[in-house]
Amino acid sequence: MNRLYHVPLSPFCRKVRLVLAEKRIEVELVEERYWEQDPDFLRRNPAAKVPILRIGGRFMPESQAICEYLEEIEPTPVLMPRTPEDRYEVRRLCAWFDDKFHNEVTANLVYERVNKKITGQGYPDSSRIKAGSKAIKYHLDYMHWLLDQRRWLGGDQMSLADFTAAAHFSSLDYISDVDWNRSENVKDWYAKIKSRPAFRGILADQVSSFRPPPHYADLDF
Repeated sequence: MNRLYHVPLSPFCRKVRLVLAEKRIEVELVEERYWEQDPDFLRRNPAAKVPILRIGGRFMPESQAICEYLEEIEPTPVLMPRTPEDRYEVRRLCAWFDDKFHNEVTANLVYERVNKKITGQGYPDSSRIKAGSKAIKYHLDYMHWLLDQRRWLGGDQMSLADFTAAAHFSSLDYISDVDWNRSENVKDWYAKIKSRPAFRGILADQVSSFRPPPHYADLDF
């Protein structure tokens, strides 16, 4: 049985979960208490990060590398475009959300509000929360601009760029940190991707001590 070592609200883990579900690759989910630095965990990934996918008898870390590997072994449905230029744009946006968006928004909101409590690292830093709440507005505006030009973030077809962004936004939405009224384009985009069968597992997540808002699992939010 394939196995994914993950943390429920990690956008990197959610990204891999979405791709696995979209490609209908069965996997057992195992929550990993990465902050405890268990020796078995460190043997699975010396970088001490999740997600880690066990497939074909080997352990694979790093979400982007995992997703592109899954695209190669199971090319249907297609999540990477055919032309080099279009693949570049999808990879650029994956990096945008996993790097810039993560550092400016997800780390300042989800990690401060949730991860610190779960891992026993103290109280949220209000200055970081304020910075994340300010930064997300810029990113929503950029996404609004992209979706004015295209049907999906990376082009006219849904791609890994959309699942990468949706993984981050679903984590933020779990703690009500997205102003969906700021952009009708972005809200419509999220409603479309949220309605996909691949999203069902994400919408069913429950994190101890944190209850999602009523609209979190509502497809007509």
